[in-house]
Amino acid sequence: MLLRGLIGTVLRRIRLGQGRTLKDVAETARVSVPYLSEVERGRKEASSELLASICASLGLDLMDLLAEVRFELETERLAELAAQPRSVGFSVLSSTERAPSASVSGGVGLHAVSMVAA
Repeated sequence: MLLRGLIGTVLRRIRLGQGRTLKDVAETARVSVPYLSEVERGRKEASSELLASICASLGLDLMDLLAEVRFELETERLAELAAQPRSVGFSVLSSTERAPSASVSGGVGLHAVSMVAA
């Protein structure tokens, strides 16, 4: 999703969480209702000044908006990673690449333990 879409999603969620209308927020932010609607739907990319005005209208600091957008980005990324097929990371070795087996004939093997009688 585009950044402007994530910003709009967060703004709409906050506005609806406050039980406020587009008209109410648009009036206090001094933007038109259609413009705010377009921002919320991710169709318009608001300038930093307009975002600050919309945030102020919602009683939200611009840093808090950006933190919420970051959370949305991380959530989206985790969802994408979860949807990807996973592999264990082992590869199949051909018969010529296989590790040699330990030999016990003719002496001490790799895992010999020295025991001393007390």
